Amino acid sequence: MSWTDERIERLTKMWEGGSTASQIADELGGVSRNAVIGKAHRLGLKARPSPVKANDKDEAAPKAAPAPKVAKPAEPKAAKIPSEPAPRLAPPPRAPVAAPAANAAPSTPQPRIVSVGPGGFLRQGPGDQQAPIPPAPPRRLVPAKPSAEIQGKTTLLDLNDRICRWPMGHPGEPDFHFCGEKVNPGFPYCVDHCGRAYQAQLPRGHRRPPPPLPFGGPRVR
Repeated sequence: MSWTDERIERLTKMWEGGSTASQIADELGGVSRNAVIGKAHRLGLKARPSPVKANDKDEAAPKAAPAPKVAKPAEPKAAKIPSEPAPRLAPPPRAPVAAPAANAAPSTPQPRIVSVGPGGFLRQGPGDQQAPIPPAPPRRLVPAKPSAEIQGKTTLLDLNDRICRWPMGHPGEPDFHFCGEKVNPGFPYCVDHCGRAYQAQLPRGHRRPPPPLPFGGPRVR
């Protein structure tokens, strides 16, 4: 069903004429009472008071008129008699406060309750917590002075790729140092120490035989 201009005009006339939504729905045909009410609201037609509320007001019984109020006779006021002020009482004397005895027994100390955690760890209470330890002042690093035995010699901290690394002495000795001369290009040592570190291999006929194996040779299983 579609709302044509003719049906809308007819709905408007019947609505303004005072017809109910049910009567309009029966007259138009094919629409329900709720559809008529919804279309009237969408058209902006003036709303009408509900018939249910009007019937309720008509059927309600008239309320009884309130009974007239009877004025009560005024009671005679009693004459005011001036009252004498009450006598002011003195405050009661205060009891003397007893001074604490000099030789009073000290109170017994209360036992301290300590909570033990897992593994025997003692938990600290609010009063047992210590103040945080302030951090130590930063230490100023001062380079150590070399000893008299290695003063002016090449130490481990002075090594680089351009000086000879040949050790001089035993590492446990106080004057242990390195050569420190200019290296032979392509080698980690100088020319003199390269001659000691790298020796030419002798021909096979002039080589020394290998030393004998201990315990008479390899063990045969």
